[in-house]
Order: sequence, then structure tokens, then C-alpha cells
Amino acid sequence: MENNNASKGKIFIVPIVLTIFMWIILFLPAGTTTFWQGWIFWLGFTLITFSITFYFIKRNPEFLSRRTKVKEEKKNKTPSVFKVYYLGFILPGIDFRFHWSNEPLWLVILSNIIVFAAYAFIFYVFKVNSYASTVIQVENEQQVISSGPYSIVRHPMYSGMVIMSLFMPLALGSYFSIIPMLFIMPITIFRIKHEEETLLRELKGYKDYYSKTRYRVIPLIW
Repeated sequence: MENNNASKGKIFIVPIVLTIFMWIILFLPAGTTTFWQGWIFWLGFTLITFSITFYFIKRNPEFLSRRTKVKEEKKNKTPSVFKVYYLGFILPGIDFRFHWSNEPLWLVILSNIIVFAAYAFIFYVFKVNSYASTVIQVENEQQVISSGPYSIVRHPMYSGMVIMSLFMPLALGSYFSIIPMLFIMPITIFRIKHEEETLLRELKGYKDYYSKTRYRVIPLIW
């Protein structure tokens, strides 16, 4: 029982650190806690993050353990130039501080709804496929999943991530941070290219699934 409680404690470290870090990169650049768009986004992000954690602690704690332990090979790591993407998390606070954007309230609210819907969709993807991860690797007991969102696109988790990234700047009231967030597109293409090479080579049954499910991320487009 003690070991089990200790294991759960370690699992909680990740969402706690993640949400604290998210608060810092939102509010420190803003220089104030009156960044109301930041509060809406951060509270929603925190609620869903801990909901995912609580759900999997009860239903599938191994999923959380895998996501805290895995490491990625250097050859599959995202090129440094794409790290411009991370400026998209910092710019909204700076934008708020210097009043660069003048985004209407309705667009902030609508964008938050879309962002949280996308995050909830990623949660659903995790429920369907507990091996879904941004780390490129195949595990011993992993199987091909072709049900739910995987019957439509081969990488639904990335679909959710792309939508979240593109609407997050607007959810935070910043037009300017859309520019670095656009780098989510080449990042996604790069990662899927390497991920599919690995899956085709190492995951039994994936070639058949690959040939039957045409689209990667966006139905009817790509």
C-alpha cells in the first residue's frame, strides 16, 4: 500500500509542475495577475489536466506511469528552429502588458471553448488508446487501434494538439502569438513522419491500418 501511494504521489508531480509552469509563463511576462484571459485559460487547463490525472489513476495508472518515464531518441527530437513555437506561450502576457491586441470578448470566449473542447478530445483519444504519446516509440504490449477517432485519422491526438495550439493565442487575447504558434504545423509533420516510420517498422498490423486509413490528422485534407 505504501509503495502504491508513493507511486501515485510521483504521478501527481507531473500535472502539478505543469500547471505551475503554465501559470508562470502566462503571468510573469504580463507582469500582473490582472491578466484575465490568462486566468480563464489557466483555470480551464488546470481543471482538465487534473481530471485526466484522476481518471487514469483510477482506471489505468500504467498509462500515467508510461508518460512520466519514457525518453525519446535524439534522432527523433524536433529541430531547434521549430522551438520558436514556444514563444506563443510567452507573447500573450507581453501582449496584455503593452496592450498590443484589442481582441473582442466574444472571440476570447469562443476560442477558449474550442481550446478546451480540443483538450477534452485529446483526453478521449487517451481513453481509446492508452499508448498515445508525443514520444516516438513502440512498446511490447502495444496494439493497433482502429476504433473511435482512429477510424477517421491515424493521429487524432495531433489533431487535438494542432487545434489547441492555433486557438490558444486567441483564447489568451493575442493576435501576435498566432505567428509562433503556426510552427505547430511543421512540428506535427516532422513528428508524424518519424512516428509512422517507427510504427510501420515495429508495430504489427500497422501497415494494414495505414493502407486502410487514408488521412493522418485532418479528414479529407491530410
